[in-house]
Amino acid sequence: MFDQDPHAPDPQAAAEPFDAGTTIIGHVSNSPLDHPLIHLPTVFGIDLSVTKHVFMLWVVAALVFVIVTMLVRRYLRRDPLVPSGGMNVLELAVEWVRDDIARPNVGSKWVTTWTPLLLTFFVFILSANLIGMIPIFEVLGLIDHYVLHTREDSLLKGLLHGGATATGNFNVTAGLAIITFGAIIAAGTKAHGFIKHWTNLAPAGMPWPIYFLLIPMEIIGMFVRPFALTMRLAANMTGGHIALLAILSLVFVFTEMMNSAMVGVGVGFLFAMPLAVGISALELIVILVQAYVFTLLSAVFIGMAIHAHH
Repeated sequence: MFDQDPHAPDPQAAAEPFDAGTTIIGHVSNSPLDHPLIHLPTVFGIDLSVTKHVFMLWVVAALVFVIVTMLVRRYLRRDPLVPSGGMNVLELAVEWVRDDIARPNVGSKWVTTWTPLLLTFFVFILSANLIGMIPIFEVLGLIDHYVLHTREDSLLKGLLHGGATATGNFNVTAGLAIITFGAIIAAGTKAHGFIKHWTNLAPAGMPWPIYFLLIPMEIIGMFVRPFALTMRLAANMTGGHIALLAILSLVFVFTEMMNSAMVGVGVGFLFAMPLAVGISALELIVILVQAYVFTLLSAVFIGMAIHAHH
């Protein structure tokens, strides 16, 4: 019998304890800037490298463009022009956004002007939210671990880090909110003229001392609107994923705490999995609601700029 080498590493000591917080943050956050997917130069102090969420924006935009283009082209080749299949769903979405979101808020005069923007918001946000619920990269991770065995610096390994829900990133939702902010100014200017749009911020005919209080409040309100859009969408999408991952982490927490894989499996089957399925079903509702709320509020804010006299 050979004596055990005292300098040999202890397998149990080498195994790191499960850190639920680090695991959860790693699954919802963006990939770190020091390990981006594609290195790009820094311009005006801004690192333009492609991270996980930037990549997901490209994926969502490409999927939406390809699918919508295919549906519309197939529809235009029909004689007579009768929608079917996926085109029925797309037509339903277009009519719903136009008639139930855009028209009541911006008015019939401006509905054709602002429906394309609002429809783009709804379809893009809904698609990004939905793709974030599909465990694409978890499956890729399993394939890489058991089949491909790619290097640590490979593109595939880089894709496995970070979350897949781009709308859970405050930078992404802030970008969408800035577009809404610009649309508000454009809508007011188009409807009333540049000068009149800004004078419409405060109603006319009030005692002049009130304007010292009212004008700063209105200016603050201009910036609060896009800030609210930014925080609401990102926080809701991130919060749902964190709750789901926290529940699934109980399997590993109990396995480590009780030093028994059977206990972890039991917690998973009896508690974690049923609750995770319920939260996933709730998340599907949240996905639709958040796309609707962002689109609706954008329409409301644009309508307020157009109908300032109301």
